[in-house]
Amino acid sequence: LDKSGNGYAVIRFLPAVEGEDMPWARVYNHAFQGPTGQWYIENSLTTVGQKDPVSEYNSQLWNTGLESDKEIARKQKRKLQYFSNIYVVSDSKHPENEGKVFLFRYGKKIFDKLMAAMQPEFEDETPINPFDFWEGANFKLKIRKVDGYWNYDKSEFDKPAPLLDDDDALEALWKKEYSLTEITAPDQFKSYQDLEKRLKYVLGQKPTTRRVDEEVVNEDDSRTVAT
Repeated sequence: LDKSGNGYAVIRFLPAVEGEDMPWARVYNHAFQGPTGQWYIENSLTTVGQKDPVSEYNSQLWNTGLESDKEIARKQKRKLQYFSNIYVVSDSKHPENEGKVFLFRYGKKIFDKLMAAMQPEFEDETPINPFDFWEGANFKLKIRKVDGYWNYDKSEFDKPAPLLDDDDALEALWKKEYSLTEITAPDQFKSYQDLEKRLKYVLGQKPTTRRVDEEVVNEDDSRTVAT
């Protein structure tokens, strides 16, 4: 970021690691402060298709029909994050990062731009694979602060071009990438019982024990804050 609070860098999304299928990992988590003043910051078990105590508790709040309970559920709803390997093409504020591979955490806004590049809406747009070494494209990461939140709307892809002209150098980069399957490995998630215990501690009270099969009704409520 510069003095005005804006940030700019050029990065390149990298292909999947050898032995892995996807060039991104998706993780849901919860981060909120309870009435006790304690924080609940944990990965959600819904990431791996399991029941999660916070999602169930939020469903209970939502189903009361009370607007006050719905507002609490909104504040406690799960957040979506993505992880990908990237190569830093240029970063004027941190030139020491240029030419290095990093694990990049990002939100739905940037992921939507990736999807738009792969699946364009209009006939005059040519789809590209942003994760391809040779036919992908550099990504101009442009960060602004809008209404107190980081905004990436102005970020965009450049024209498709090889990342490097040397295939041996590309292979060397590929071998430096980080495993994405490790991000959603079982050891990255606490058990339902441990999460429930933490939730009750943060809330300072025992939630209703009734189990709810569905996740929170409004996990993707329209009033969510953009990432």
